[in-house]
Amino acid sequence: MNERLLQFIWQYQYYNNKELFTSDGEALQIIHPGYYNRNQGPDFSNARVRIGNTILAGTIELHVLTSHWQQHGHSQDDNYGNVILHVVWKNDIVTGGPALPLLILEPRIPALLIQQYGEWLDKGSFIPCEMQWRNSTFPEWNTWKERLLEERMLRKELRINKFLDECNYHWEEAFWWLLARHLGDPVNADSFEGVARSLPLKLLARHRNQIHQIEALLIGQAGLLSDSYEEAYPNLLKKEYEFLAKKYKLHPVPWPVLFLRMRPGNFPTIRLAQLAMLIHTTATLFTRLRDCETISEIKSLLDVTANDYWHYHYRFDDPGKFAIKKLGEEMIRSIIINVICPILITYGKHTDQPALIQKALLWLEQIPHENNSIIRKFEEIGCDPKTAADSQALLELKIKYCDHRHCLDCAIGNHLLNKKWGRKE
Repeated sequence: MNERLLQFIWQYQYYNNKELFTSDGEALQIIHPGYYNRNQGPDFSNARVRIGNTILAGTIELHVLTSHWQQHGHSQDDNYGNVILHVVWKNDIVTGGPALPLLILEPRIPALLIQQYGEWLDKGSFIPCEMQWRNSTFPEWNTWKERLLEERMLRKELRINKFLDECNYHWEEAFWWLLARHLGDPVNADSFEGVARSLPLKLLARHRNQIHQIEALLIGQAGLLSDSYEEAYPNLLKKEYEFLAKKYKLHPVPWPVLFLRMRPGNFPTIRLAQLAMLIHTTATLFTRLRDCETISEIKSLLDVTANDYWHYHYRFDDPGKFAIKKLGEEMIRSIIINVICPILITYGKHTDQPALIQKALLWLEQIPHENNSIIRKFEEIGCDPKTAADSQALLELKIKYCDHRHCLDCAIGNHLLNKKWGRKE
């Protein structure tokens, strides 16, 4: 038993509530269990109970053990002065507990409910309710999906707001950091962000007409120009970087850039070369993207190709077959979903422009769903995502709820347990 499960059981009254008595033997009737409180203070507010012949109104606090009242410091907390009933799983105090009416639930809760929840917690499956998901429909899914998408965008906003605080609300700079970080995801996100932070846009703007200088700065700051080379191009970049590093007092970022566990098209050399081309081709990139009205306009701005050297290379001094190193449709969609839409939503909130927020949300509904291992697994168990809004919601569900076994805070988990126990939410 844990406290969150006990709260769920109390919220939906999933226990035998016939002939209730307090631990002191007084007759008890639950007129209203109260409303679940997710904020500071007692677990349930606006509750009403009858003890003996007296009706009490106030708050209710739940614990697994009676002793947790003292352990949590409630006796010294004024927020708990209006508690009318202490509900526990087990009473582990014979004397000296809080002077409150006490209800013990352990003998009144169905063992099968606890067993079902325990199975969800213990299973090593993709998601705890995988088997039930395969055979169920969820009428509340659309509402829950919207909430999950909102939560995901809010989490992304936290990083954006942190970036804004750190760059004095320079939106172009914050976007540059965010974009670089995303192109380094997942292995080199910190390294790429560090490169972007070490090269302010004001500095890069002085060299944006010379693509090899932009490349030298980005690749050099990533620590990828420290070797000896046979080919002319990496030697040119190394020479440029050494000159510019001395001029601007630059030092490579301390985070190592890795080539592990990725397709060659995602190698950091290629991604940095593509970033360099974005800087080279478009000034004030955030402003240009913010003013786009359609996804096709965004794609045209992001549709860049690394310079010619990279058509025959993935790494320096290692020539291979010709392959144009375009940023690519999949990466462009990923940038729109994970960088552009979140920062537009944040910008719309900061500048009181709800139309920008709606535009970003509309784009998420227009872009096809993402294709990754998590989304493919959801498809295998019967989920049918259509849009990026769908896949973003599923990613949030998996990462923030399923992986942490927060089933009781999930609309799907609530639906399945309520359905099993024959009660409507």
